[in-house]
Amino acid sequence: MEIFHVIEIHTKTHKGVFKDIQTMQTYDMELLTDLYELTMAAAYHKQKMSEPAVFSLFIRAYPPNRGYFINAGLEDVLSYLESFEFKQEDLDYLETTGLFSTDFLHYLGSLRFTGHVRAMSEGRLFFEDEPILEVTAPIIEAQIIESYVVNIMNLQVLLATKASRCVEAAQGRGLIDFSLRRTQGPISSLRVARSCYLAGMKGTSNVLAGKLYGIPVSGTMAHSFVTSFSDEMDAFRAFAHTFPSNTVLLIDTYDTIKGAKKAVQIAREMADQGQALKGVRLDSGDMAELSKKVREILDRGGFPDVSIFASGGFDEFKIRDVIQQGAKIDAFGVGTKMGVSADAPYSDMAYKLVKYGDRPVLKLSSGKMTLADEKQVFRTHEDGLMVKDTIALKDEKISGEPLLNLVMEEGKRSSEPEPLENIKNRCREELSKLDKSYKAIQNPATYPVELSRKLDLLQADMVNKVTQREIVES
Repeated sequence: MEIFHVIEIHTKTHKGVFKDIQTMQTYDMELLTDLYELTMAAAYHKQKMSEPAVFSLFIRAYPPNRGYFINAGLEDVLSYLESFEFKQEDLDYLETTGLFSTDFLHYLGSLRFTGHVRAMSEGRLFFEDEPILEVTAPIIEAQIIESYVVNIMNLQVLLATKASRCVEAAQGRGLIDFSLRRTQGPISSLRVARSCYLAGMKGTSNVLAGKLYGIPVSGTMAHSFVTSFSDEMDAFRAFAHTFPSNTVLLIDTYDTIKGAKKAVQIAREMADQGQALKGVRLDSGDMAELSKKVREILDRGGFPDVSIFASGGFDEFKIRDVIQQGAKIDAFGVGTKMGVSADAPYSDMAYKLVKYGDRPVLKLSSGKMTLADEKQVFRTHEDGLMVKDTIALKDEKISGEPLLNLVMEEGKRSSEPEPLENIKNRCREELSKLDKSYKAIQNPATYPVELSRKLDLLQADMVNKVTQREIVES
């Protein structure tokens, strides 16, 4: 059964829907950076270092039970880079720190992002160590944006990946984002809604996200609505009278079984008026067992088409468990645990210098060694499925589909912002090409990612050179 055609309120896409959410905030984002980005920039400036630098963005390792990631957040990054500019009040504040020279602050006042960005498209799958974005720009420009880029991409990659796992666990049942009240702040709630929608969810309860992104919005009622009436039946009748074509009743405020029987009575009254009860919602208790009993009550009452919607602590693990227990749930509202990616609230995402001028660079830090030079990722398919990715040097020509494309040139987008529906469709197609073993909710298989021969040789040569120069000779 499908409940979403019932409870969705579709919104039209508004002009400016792709505008960065930063415009909603009191402050501009240029100062949303770690102090060391600015102190490094000041040192680069004093040393007159202005050659092109290349930085790669990637995730070093999977969080627990993850076998893939979904790329999300690129649109916000491009909006930020296009509008990058320190305002006078920003410079006035930096002057009060006593850290920066007048000459450097004057330089910041004229600083704009003029570089190039190559990136994987939003909605594409990627895997550990793969660059999903590479920035090429004069080193101050490329360095100073690090904190914002990692912050924006890390959050949305985590959320989209979590949401896709919930969609996978639901086995075709629809999901709605119910996380608004439990996410870490209003801006995060909007990015949750967008990330979840592109990852396959049907809609969101977040009305502002509906307006900004054109996402279908959905909702029923709260327990407070029911308890505000002296009688549960009065509450149900009032809601049905107000929304005769969109009535979904929350039936667990007092007793779920009795609530289900009352819902049957409401369904009969609505049928007499030529209307139809669309669904009931469960929000507590043993969801699997209760849904079976509620389904029986609805069917016995003559309403097999009334859908059962469930909310309350769901994530991919709970969804999987109740389905395995035979739950008669048609759709889920997924909130807190999904909206904060509760089981994997962070990733080891990094933005690292891989080339300065004509010189490839790397770091040898224990457990954090980087891959040198500009890169490309090639994906190989067989029989319609992804079978292997190869991380190669940027200009290599090897078999497979290249994933990094030019999305910004000389500080300007290479194309218009992409409709969210296109990104959602791309994500669905990508997931359909990933073998189930890599999408397992627990202990997924490891997708094959290898280095090209040329990159492998360069890496070995670089490690040897840096070891000799920085460790052995010292």
